[in-house]
Amino acid sequence: MGLWGGRFAEPSDEDLKRLNDSLPFDKRMYAQDIAGSIAYARAIQAARVLTADEADQIVTGLHQILGEFETDTFVFRPGDEDIHSAVERRLTELVGPVGGKLHTGRSRNDQVATDFRLWVLDAIGNLDQQFEALQAALLRKAEAHQVSVMPGYTHVQPAQPITAAHWLMSFFWMLARDRDRLADLKRRTAVSPLGSGALAGTPLDIDRVALAQALGFRETSQNSLDAVSDRDFAAELLFVSSLMGVHLSRLAEDVIMYSNPLFGFITLNDRYSTGSSLMPQKRNADPMELARGKTGRIIGRLAGFLATLKGLPSTYNKDLQEDKEAVFDAVDSLCALLPVVTAIVSTLQLNTDRMRAALTQDMLATDLADYLVHKGMPFREAHHVIGRAVRLAADQGVELGGLTLEQYVELSDLFAEDVFEVFDFDKSVARRRAAGGTAPAAVAEQIQAAHGWLSEHRLN
Repeated sequence: MGLWGGRFAEPSDEDLKRLNDSLPFDKRMYAQDIAGSIAYARAIQAARVLTADEADQIVTGLHQILGEFETDTFVFRPGDEDIHSAVERRLTELVGPVGGKLHTGRSRNDQVATDFRLWVLDAIGNLDQQFEALQAALLRKAEAHQVSVMPGYTHVQPAQPITAAHWLMSFFWMLARDRDRLADLKRRTAVSPLGSGALAGTPLDIDRVALAQALGFRETSQNSLDAVSDRDFAAELLFVSSLMGVHLSRLAEDVIMYSNPLFGFITLNDRYSTGSSLMPQKRNADPMELARGKTGRIIGRLAGFLATLKGLPSTYNKDLQEDKEAVFDAVDSLCALLPVVTAIVSTLQLNTDRMRAALTQDMLATDLADYLVHKGMPFREAHHVIGRAVRLAADQGVELGGLTLEQYVELSDLFAEDVFEVFDFDKSVARRRAAGGTAPAAVAEQIQAAHGWLSEHRLN
């Protein structure tokens, strides 16, 4: 009857056990559970619940159990409901009845909340490192393409010329916001619930501040009712993971589109492309399609968990067992994607000739409007004049630069011979040199700022 069978005359039904037990998924928190138990043993030793010898026996036994997990020799038994009962059962096997003292004043409610926070803190650190690696890959690729000109799009329609570095750096800053959110989440996750008991707190003279510090938490929870049921940190991690996935999915969509032969702007390395079982010519960006697909899965985990939380009464409820699989799956999905996406970016071939060949003079229509503005025409009027020029060129089957000076002068007497100097894609890009613009000079400053950002944002 496990840890709680004294109240019951019959053992749990096997179907109930399969529904109730969380060991199949929470066993991955073994390291956090053992770390929490070691710190708790020392805390109740300081509170004179354990003698120094008893605490030493328990701590030694817990270290042995940790070694068994790390060498894959730990043996689970049929009565193990979850990772907590499995560790305690094995501890008692190793050190005898003194192992049963470890749970004094502690509930699985505050124990699991502690373990899960520790696991999430580790996951935050891992995700941050992997997103940093992707940022670095984007930055290196951008540094190599500061003067490579390509079409920029809005509404997936040709808009204005930009530099390839500017396109790549747009994703760097998306990931910067993601990492900022991770850092903020870490602060709220690093709150220790240990010592809250089942819901009412502990009667033991435990130094909760010292206990929190021993586990690397920043502070202790302020209310035991809230502490055992608070899963905001899990919901926040699911949200941050969802938004991270959205940014990966947006990068993936661009890579998929630009690697299509109709664009041909980029070529994926053979190691990160797939083929077709039927069509020998195919080169598919399947990893990036998986980035799009798994993002939907992560968002679904967030929506499902929020639906679980919204109907719960206060303190701990068994519904909260649904938190771990959602979080584990979201983190696992990102951790599976990130090394591959980073490698794709690192090995990506940018076909600059194809990018330049895709530029068309109608992408310089805004530059033409700016030309008239510099001659004194209000922008809204200039916009209409250039709109008529675009229509005229389309009607005649020529590009904007194919119209004659006389035709331009008929549209406005502000046009002069120097209008044809507008039709230079490199000059167009270079004119956008304000901070955050696409000009090579502005992008160089952006890249320098990105290096500074990376050096300042190390998640401790």
